[in-house]
Amino acid sequence: MFIGREAELTFLEEKYTETKGQLIVLYGRRRVGKTETLKEFCKGKPHFFYSCTQSTDRVQLNRFSKQLLKENIPASQYISAFEDWEAAFHSFSDLPYGNQKKLVIIDEFSYMCRGNSSIPSILQNLWDSEFKDSNIMIVLCGSAMSFIENELLAEKNPLYGRATGIYKMKEMGFYDATRFFPGYSARDKVIAYAVLGGIPHYLSQWDPELSIDENIQKYVLTKGCALYSEVEFLLHQELRETPIYNAVIEAVALGSTRLNEISQKSLIEDTSKTSVYLKNLIELGIVEREFSVDRKLKEKANSNRGTYRLTDHFFRFWYTFGFANISDLEDGDVSGVYEYAVKPALHEFAALPFEEVCRIFVKELQRDNALPFRYSKMGRWMGRTTVRNPAAETGVSVAETEIDILAIGRDEKEYLVGECKFKGHPFTYSEYLDTAAKLAPLKETAKFTYALFSESGFDEQLTAEARNSGLLLYPLEAIVNYKK
Repeated sequence: MFIGREAELTFLEEKYTETKGQLIVLYGRRRVGKTETLKEFCKGKPHFFYSCTQSTDRVQLNRFSKQLLKENIPASQYISAFEDWEAAFHSFSDLPYGNQKKLVIIDEFSYMCRGNSSIPSILQNLWDSEFKDSNIMIVLCGSAMSFIENELLAEKNPLYGRATGIYKMKEMGFYDATRFFPGYSARDKVIAYAVLGGIPHYLSQWDPELSIDENIQKYVLTKGCALYSEVEFLLHQELRETPIYNAVIEAVALGSTRLNEISQKSLIEDTSKTSVYLKNLIELGIVEREFSVDRKLKEKANSNRGTYRLTDHFFRFWYTFGFANISDLEDGDVSGVYEYAVKPALHEFAALPFEEVCRIFVKELQRDNALPFRYSKMGRWMGRTTVRNPAAETGVSVAETEIDILAIGRDEKEYLVGECKFKGHPFTYSEYLDTAAKLAPLKETAKFTYALFSESGFDEQLTAEARNSGLLLYPLEAIVNYKK
């Protein structure tokens, strides 16, 4: 059963219904669901769908020819294969689809270009001379994001400026991801998302009828299952020096966020080399460089600023629990690893992804105009600010801290400060006071609204405070089930 991707399908359908020719570039990291989305889009439409392979140019052309000639185009009566790519692409005009749009999908387009670097030029010439004014829709799909962004879409490439649509597919959001296990409790949906993230391939491996405990042991930690070897497979396919990348990813997964920390943990003496490894992981969509939500562009350009984190929840899970216990897992001690390494730490592990879930929830509230004001930017805040300190004479002191959610109004006169607690006890009034102490100096010139997000509800004093003020309280059920 196909789940989600409504925005992507709507985009493709709108392009399909336009009268002029369409040249679409659809790309994203591996396993994000590009091929399945395109197959869903093609249902009920006459189409030609070709998946490129990593092969020589001649073999690629022969495979392409055989599949295209099966479409009953006139050339199929005279030849068994096209002599060159220009003739093959030109035959798109002969697809026997009547008055319907001639829909052509080329999946993993970068493989085709690796075998023959002139292919973008050939397509460009045909597009300019014929296709752009005809009833055709060509979709070029790829997982090699660096190739797509830095070569295919770059100004130097022949296809630059020709695309009528460019869509970068990202992993599913929390609300679509939870549709893979509708019977789970709100808490278990958060934990499952913390383990798998929003990659459809990972989500589809689980059995929604089994518990989280059973799924992790059976479909993640057991040697031979698809997810057990997923990380190693992807790294070997995309990167060289996988032992070094393993060390870098493990360092980030276990909490090293600064460049120097990552270098030290992964035993790389030169931080400039670490930067290159991190840059490659960012291009693959595995790592991202994060800045405090209020930082300016100039600071973001500084290579020594910002923190690094894994964007892929499953990678974070694997390097925290699987990679660290690989010897025991290879010996088949699945239950032992789960019982003594995973189970005691799983709830705490889900706390960071819960913050992401809450930010997704806030975006939905903004979309529905359900916030006190419209923010212009929202994210995590990091820096020095006031914190509660009963030992200090004033009751506060200045220290490095973070704010889970900071939404800033367009004129920077309104702020939404959010704190997220994924813990087994209610959010306390004392914890709220800790949140309220942050950014205190700004309160003289701006209006502050506080929003608290909690797995286990709120204590009585906090509930009473919310009744008598503008404090916003969001329990777990309200967050998780918001889009039901």
